[in-house]
Amino acid sequence: MTVLPVGHGTFNAGAVHPLLSEGLRLFFPLAAIHAMAWPTLWVIVFAFDLPLARSVPPGQWHAYEMIFGTYGAALAGFLTSAVPEWTDTRPRQGASLVALFAFWLPGRLVGLLGADALMAVAAITDFTFLSLLMWFAITPMIERRSTRHASFVTWIVLLAATEAAIRMAWISGQFDLSARLLQTALLIFVLLFALALSRINVVVLNLALDPSGETTPYRPHPGRQNLAAAATALFGATSLAFPGSQAPAFLALAAGAAFMDRLGEWFIGRGVLKGEVLALALANLFAALGLITLGLADLGVAIPPAAGLHLLSVGALGTAVIAVFIIAGLRHTGRLLVLPWQANAAIVLIVAACLVRVLPEVGVLKSLFGPHYTLATLLWAGTFGIWLAGFLPFLVRPGLDQVATCGSKPGYDDTSAKLGGCR
Repeated sequence: MTVLPVGHGTFNAGAVHPLLSEGLRLFFPLAAIHAMAWPTLWVIVFAFDLPLARSVPPGQWHAYEMIFGTYGAALAGFLTSAVPEWTDTRPRQGASLVALFAFWLPGRLVGLLGADALMAVAAITDFTFLSLLMWFAITPMIERRSTRHASFVTWIVLLAATEAAIRMAWISGQFDLSARLLQTALLIFVLLFALALSRINVVVLNLALDPSGETTPYRPHPGRQNLAAAATALFGATSLAFPGSQAPAFLALAAGAAFMDRLGEWFIGRGVLKGEVLALALANLFAALGLITLGLADLGVAIPPAAGLHLLSVGALGTAVIAVFIIAGLRHTGRLLVLPWQANAAIVLIVAACLVRVLPEVGVLKSLFGPHYTLATLLWAGTFGIWLAGFLPFLVRPGLDQVATCGSKPGYDDTSAKLGGCR
């Protein structure tokens, strides 16, 4: 591609507002706002309760909203921007994005108060949101007659099915089942992160090694590309189907080892200290530690499973989401991959939020136990708040033209490098 399409580096002022010119411009800020507001209200204002919750445990509302609210919006922004680039098709704009937002919002309003009575409404709109997102992801592939990225569509379908199953379990009062399904949904997001990273890390590591983009010195090992995702899928399936077995524990350890193996790709010298590279490496590390913690807890080691879940949800996914927000927020507004101070501060804060949330519960920093809930919440909210303050001005304005085009550089994998790389 020699010209940036509308909504990426350049912008057609006569078309739509910049916020509606590409999915990430709308949904990344929405995800950040939700990430700031929901935990702050739940922990600090409502004191771990919800005003209208009657039957569903507030803790499950919390998990659901973080997964399908915050990370659901982030996924919508990523896929509605990345898939059109991967397939070289026009991104969804205007009314299509408004419709997606309209189905995302009602569930967030219901979840904000834990309104059990309105659960059916939220169930319908959330399922429709995921179904529409699936359609937006698959239509560019149909247009190009390509199945290269069809795995994303498959997992969105399974995510929508899991969401519907969670609601049904809530309605029928099967809260043990809904807890397992919420863990399954979390693991699907970890899996989607692994699949996305296999595409993004090629670009980010090569730009760290050669900022000009003229060469591609880094080539990933083929076996590392999808091993972590496959192992996570096996762990999720067995933990849902065989909750009383030890098999899921060993598969969790295997999945954690697969994420550890991916860290071998980050031995690139001083380039690993660049903020965007380090953030992606830390996301993999947190995923590995989270899965290993879950496996050890299932095998009887005296570690609370909640520590593993928060290593995955706050550490792995939180760090990965912030990294993608930063990389795509710069590249898709036509800017060079030079991190402003807000980006580096957000990375520091999200890592601190994870450590403060987890360490007191595993016997480290015991003096923080109790207040660590509030402190971790403030650090988490600060992460997304500082990113929003730094990047919203980029997203609400037409982009710059700093990003070079890839043209026909020898050896350059343009398809795999779209999101976050030279175009």
